[in-house]
Amino acid sequence: MIALSPIYMRMQRLPSGSFALYGETEDANEVPGYMLRKLLFAWHERSFYGTQLEVTRISYGDAIVLSPAMALDYMRAPGMLLHSRLSWEEGIIELQKGAAILGEALDAGWYVPSYELWLEGINGWKLRLPEGQVDRLKELSAGAFPESFWQRWFSLVVNEMLETDPDFRLSHVWNGLAQGNSLLRVNDQGFEALQSEAAWMQEADWLFAIGWTQDDGAYRICVQLVEPYAETYVDGTTKAKDNAADWRLRFIAQDRRDANRFVEFSSTGNVLVGDVPLDWKTDIADKLQEQIKRVLRMLPWLESAYQPGKIIEQLSDDEAWTFLTESSMQLVAAGISVFLPSWWEEIQKMNRPQLKAKIKSSVGSTRKAMFGMDQIVQFDWRIALGGVDLTEEEFRQMALAKKRLIYIRGKWVQLDPAHLEQIRDAMKQVERKKGLSFRDVLEMHLMEDEEERGMAGAEKGKAVAIKVELNTHLRGLMKQLGQTKTIPLVGKIEDLRAELRPYQVHGVSWLLFLRSLGLGGCLADDMGLGKTIQFIGYLLRVRDGKEGEPRLKPSLLICPTSVLGNWQKELARFAPSLQVHLHYGAQRAKGEAFEASLGKADLVITSYTLAQLDEEELSSVTWDTLCLDEAQNIKNAYTKQSQAIRKLEAGQRIALTGTPVENRLTELWSIFDFVNPGYLGTLTHFNRQYVGPIEKNGDGAKELTARVQRLVRPFLLRRLKKDPAIQLDLPDKYEGKTYVRLTTEQGALYENVVQTLMERIEDSSGIEKKGLILTSLMKLKQICDHPGLFLKEIGGAGASPVAKAGRGAFAAAEMRARSAKLERLVEMIDELRSEGGSCLIFTQFVEMGHLLQATLAQALGEPVQFLHGGVSAAKRDAMIARFQDATLPAEERCHIFILSLKAGGTGLNLTAANHVFHYDRWWNPAVENQATDRAFRIGQTRSVQVHKFVTLGTLEERIDEMIERKQGLSDQIVGTGENWVTEMSASELRELFALRREWMER
Repeated sequence: MIALSPIYMRMQRLPSGSFALYGETEDANEVPGYMLRKLLFAWHERSFYGTQLEVTRISYGDAIVLSPAMALDYMRAPGMLLHSRLSWEEGIIELQKGAAILGEALDAGWYVPSYELWLEGINGWKLRLPEGQVDRLKELSAGAFPESFWQRWFSLVVNEMLETDPDFRLSHVWNGLAQGNSLLRVNDQGFEALQSEAAWMQEADWLFAIGWTQDDGAYRICVQLVEPYAETYVDGTTKAKDNAADWRLRFIAQDRRDANRFVEFSSTGNVLVGDVPLDWKTDIADKLQEQIKRVLRMLPWLESAYQPGKIIEQLSDDEAWTFLTESSMQLVAAGISVFLPSWWEEIQKMNRPQLKAKIKSSVGSTRKAMFGMDQIVQFDWRIALGGVDLTEEEFRQMALAKKRLIYIRGKWVQLDPAHLEQIRDAMKQVERKKGLSFRDVLEMHLMEDEEERGMAGAEKGKAVAIKVELNTHLRGLMKQLGQTKTIPLVGKIEDLRAELRPYQVHGVSWLLFLRSLGLGGCLADDMGLGKTIQFIGYLLRVRDGKEGEPRLKPSLLICPTSVLGNWQKELARFAPSLQVHLHYGAQRAKGEAFEASLGKADLVITSYTLAQLDEEELSSVTWDTLCLDEAQNIKNAYTKQSQAIRKLEAGQRIALTGTPVENRLTELWSIFDFVNPGYLGTLTHFNRQYVGPIEKNGDGAKELTARVQRLVRPFLLRRLKKDPAIQLDLPDKYEGKTYVRLTTEQGALYENVVQTLMERIEDSSGIEKKGLILTSLMKLKQICDHPGLFLKEIGGAGASPVAKAGRGAFAAAEMRARSAKLERLVEMIDELRSEGGSCLIFTQFVEMGHLLQATLAQALGEPVQFLHGGVSAAKRDAMIARFQDATLPAEERCHIFILSLKAGGTGLNLTAANHVFHYDRWWNPAVENQATDRAFRIGQTRSVQVHKFVTLGTLEERIDEMIERKQGLSDQIVGTGENWVTEMSASELRELFALRREWMER
C-alpha cells in the first residue's frame, strides 16, 4: 500500500507566494491528493485535518496548496500519520527551520511595516529580530533561500493574517492606522504623487508619520508660524508693519500632560520664552536638532543659505503663504504638530470673496423711480473678504499691492489671484450691461437662500457670487412681491355690477400693484374662480385713473374664438359703462382705418387667429394693457401666432390661464416670457438649466424645481377651489371611473392595429416612428370608442351614422350594440334624465360627437346639442343659452350637451349640468379638469358627478393607471400629453398596447 511505502516529499514555490507540497514513491509513482491529505495532515488542526486544503495539478502530479500562513503553521509543527514512512527533501528541512524562526517572530511581534515595500506601492512587513535571532537567520540565509525569501514569506504571512484572522494581535491596531492615514492607502488614486511628496522621509520618519512609532517623551517639539506685529495708530486703526520679512518660524517644546506649559525656541535653537524644566535639559538640545533636520529634509527651501543645517528665521509674504497653504500640511502629515495664527482657520472657511451691490437709498422711494424689469438700479460696490467689507476703491488698492495676505481693520484677509480676477470679471459684466437692472436685483433676491447666489446664467463655481443689499424701500417692495397678502387692497370699484369675493378683491389689487411697478403677471386661478370678473374690475379701476396717471390708449384682450361671445356678455353684464370694441369678422377695420375704428374704446377684443393675421394693425398701437385669456394658447414660443403676440407693445401684460403648465416646463417659460420678457432668460438657457434636468430626473431635481418656483412666484397668482381660504361654498364634486369591455368586433380590430404597428416599428426610426405610433394611438382610441369610427362608417352633421358605408340607416340599438362604451353611456344618461339631471359629454372626435348626438336623440327621444369647431359664434351662443337659461319653456330647453374637447373645453360657463362625461380620454389631467370645470365653477348649486370611461384590457386602462401613479409638472411648479409614448422602445410599446383578451366580451 502507498501509505506504508517510502514516500519522498517535495515542495514547489508558486508565483503567488503559496507553496505546492507533493510526493512520489521510491518507484517514481505520484501520490494522489487524497492520500497526501491523509498522510500529511491527519493531525493538523489549523487545516481542519487537511479537508480545507486545495488540491491542484502540477507537472509532477497532485499537489496540496498551502497559503503562506498555512505553510508557516504546518512547517512549524507537521501533523503527519505516525506510521507513515516519509522522507523530506533538503529544501523542506530548511523551510521547517526558517518557519520556526518566523513563527517565533510572529508570536513575539519582532516586525515593523516595510518602508522599502511601501516605496514600491505595497503595504508589507519587515522582520526586526533581536540580536540573538539575527545570527540564526543569517546562518539560514546562507543556504538555498536568501534573506529576501524569508522577508517576503513573512510579509505575506502577516498580510494574510490581517485579512483572514480577526483575532490576530495586530488586526485592530493596523486597521486603525490604515483608516486614519492616507500614506497607507496604496491603491488610491494620487498615491504616486503622495509618494513623491514623501520622498524626503527616512524609515524612522515614515514609521512616525504612519503612527507605528510614538514619541513617548515628556514633551513634544512643535513648529509655530508667528505673524508680523501690528502697529496701532492714534485713531485706533491697526496695520501690519511694512517689513517684508516679519513672518517668523519658531519651535515650541510643549508638555504632553499640561498643554499650557511650554518653552519657545527660535529657529536656531535659542530660548525665547519660558524656562527649560530640569527633567527636559538632558535631551532637549538633541531633540531640537533632530526635529530641525527632519523639517529641513521635508522642506529644504527653509534652510538658511548662510548657516547650513539651520532654518531661516524670517519669511517673506510669499514664503509665509507657501508655509500656510502647503508646508504646514506636509508637516502635519509627517506627524509634526504645527501652530498657525488663530485667524487662519477662519480665513480658510471664508476663502471665496463676495461681491455686494448695495442699492442706493433713493432707489424705489417713489413709484416712478422703479418702473419695469429693465429699469437700471443705482448701487455702490462692496467687496466682502474674510468678514471685512471693502469699498471699490479699497479693493482696487489692495489688488494693486499684489499680496496674498493683508492686515486691515484689525483682521487678516487673504487675496487669491483667481478670486480677484473673478471679482473684476463680475464687475466688468455688470458694466457692460450699463449696471444692474431691476430684473437682476429681483432674481438675486429670490435666490438669496441658495448656496450659489450668482447672476442669471452664471455657472456654479465659475463666477463670484453677487449679493444684493436692498434699501428700506426695496425690502418692503420685495416683501409685497413674495407675500401678496401684504399688498394694500383696493376699495369699492365704481360701476362694477358685482360683489367681489375677498380673494377676487385680492386678485384685482395684485394686478394693480404689479402695474404700479411696470411689471406683468399671470393670474392662474383654478377654473371657475372668476378670472374674468377680476380682469373686468381691474379695467374699471384703470379707466377711472385711480392707480396713477390716466390711460391714453385702450387695452387689448386676446382670447379663443369660442369665448368671444362669452366675454362680450360678461362685460355687458358686469361693466356696461366700459366701451368695448370687437375686432372680429369680415367687416373689421383694416390698415389705416384700424386706429380710427377704436374710437373711445376702453377695451378691444380679438381672437388669437386674428392676432397673427392682423399683426400689422394691432402692432400700430401701444396698448395700455395687453391681456391673454387662456394664455396656454401661446405655450409654443415658436409658432407665428405666439411670435406675433409677443411683438405687441403694452404698458402692462397680463396672462389669464387655469393651466400654466400642461405638458412641459417650456410652456411656463413661454407664458412668463410674455408677461415679463427676458425675465427667465432665453429659451435655450431655460431648457439647459431647468427643463432638461427636471423632466429627466423628476423627484431627483427637487432643488431645481424649487428654484423655478421661487422665480415665478412673485408674478404668478394661483388659487385652487379646494383652498379653505377661498371659501367658495361650492357643492361637492365626485369623480369616478366607468369601466367597459371591448366587443368581439372591437377586439379583432384592436389586435390587428397592434400587430401591424409592431411589424413596422422595428424598421422605422425618427419622425417616421413617431408618426407611426401617434397614428396607431389615434386608431386604437377610435376602436375603443366605436368600431364605426375607425372604419369611417360615420358621416358628418345631418348624415346617417352609417351613410359612408352605403348600407342605409342602422337602428340605434344595433349601433349601440357594437360598442360597450356607447351602450353604457346611453344607459347612464337615461338614468340621470329620469332624475331630472343635465349633462355634458366631451369627446375629441367630431365624428364620434355626431354619432353620440344621433344615437342619444333616437334612444331618449329628446333634443341633443353638439358644439364643435365648425359651429358659428351666433349658433354657439344660442346653444349655451338653450342649455343654461332656466327661464325658457321646458320644450325649448336642452339637457344633453355634447362638446368637442377643443371647442368646449375652456372658457364656457355651463353650470346647468350636474354630470360630466369624458367619453374618450385626453390623457392629460389638466385638460380634463379644465373641461370638467365648465360645470364645477362659481354658480353651481348642485353636486357634480364626473364619469371617466376606461376600456378594460386596452391601452386606456394602462395609461389611466400610469396617470394615477404619476404627479404631473402642473402640481409641482404652479399633465402629460401623448408625445412621451413616441419615445418608448418596441418592447415597452408592445407592453403598453397589447390587448388583454380576458376583458373582451364573449
